Amino acid sequence: MNSDFQQELKNRQLYYEGSRGCPFSCAYCLSSIAKGVRHKPLELIKKELSGLIAAKPMIIKFVDRTFNDDPLRALAIWKFLADNAGEVTCHFEIAPDRFTEEMFDFLPTVRCDQFQFEIGIQSCNRETLQAVNRQMDIERAGENIRRLMALDTIHLHVDLILGLPFETRESFADSFNQVFSLAPHYIQLGLLKVLPGTAMEKKALEFGLVYCAEPPYEILATNWMNSTTMCSLYQFCEVVESFYNNRFFRTLWDYLRLVEEDSFLFFSVLLDICLKQGFFELARTHKLMHRLLFETVGSRPDGELLQELLCYDWLRCGHRSLPGYCNAPAQKEIRDSLRLKLPQSLPGLFDYRSRVEFLKQASFFEMSGRALEKAGLGSQGGLVVFLPEQSQGVMRYCTTKVLDV
Repeated sequence: MNSDFQQELKNRQLYYEGSRGCPFSCAYCLSSIAKGVRHKPLELIKKELSGLIAAKPMIIKFVDRTFNDDPLRALAIWKFLADNAGEVTCHFEIAPDRFTEEMFDFLPTVRCDQFQFEIGIQSCNRETLQAVNRQMDIERAGENIRRLMALDTIHLHVDLILGLPFETRESFADSFNQVFSLAPHYIQLGLLKVLPGTAMEKKALEFGLVYCAEPPYEILATNWMNSTTMCSLYQFCEVVESFYNNRFFRTLWDYLRLVEEDSFLFFSVLLDICLKQGFFELARTHKLMHRLLFETVGSRPDGELLQELLCYDWLRCGHRSLPGYCNAPAQKEIRDSLRLKLPQSLPGLFDYRSRVEFLKQASFFEMSGRALEKAGLGSQGGLVVFLPEQSQGVMRYCTTKVLDV
């Protein structure tokens, strides 16, 4: 590769095609028009990837429609990348029900953040999947996503499509609840696009599809969702995009899963509050979203617990103090108290030489035993210390410990 061109690729996002076509024939996808899959020779792929890796891009995105349609070939490429890609991240579009045990044996050896998987579920409604000719073992897909999440080394991005045939508000809610229960890092909720030339376009009249005549051909209504419902669910999707698709509130989401709460209902209530407070006209900052969630959960029977978890999430994201609406003691007040209470050394935290720096760098928050238990920090109430060092895993946070003082 020309050295000047190589320099242009440094720290960039590159797109690479290792195969063309798709083994599936989903009615909404342009790949369904051309039948079959053509694969580049494996040795050519390795040669081309070596040249791209040498340029040191930030990420290589494979645009193969179903990267693991041939599991043995996919595994061979993964092994090559694990050995040769260095710090480059690689992104793949994956069929969740096409994982083999050999893949699951290999993936734990991959460094954290080297791979990203984009997984298309699209719907959990079997009638919908049949109508769009999407073949997928939903149960196996869910189990494989859980196994991938347990690794905590691969960023998982899961897709649902709003506006598919036979999808009602209720069935979309069920699909969302099922995907939320899998705890992926990112849930993408996108509107159906009725692309020219696809089977979906040919069945538009049968399905009552009303959609934009100009690109991007987004759906407006169907036989199963009128335009009012579609608009409301689109706003719901925007709320999920803003509040869920980041690292800000992970302990809260874990709690909702633990108590098996209806996550669709939770985000629907949050949407109502966002609409009343003009959320969509404001800058969607961490602080604004934190305040809206803090207010949303405040009137619940478990409101105090959830507000504790929100405070915990705020501090472990690296903030040095809590917002005023949390009504928590000031950090200076806590530090002044700890200067008198703490011993000269605490193994694993500080010794007499680093004690002053520890108090200066750390943040603190008193939590109840129940909140600590839900956060996975034990069951005895205590003072949590948030250290600047980051934890391991896909989502990076301040490391935390409970002080016995």
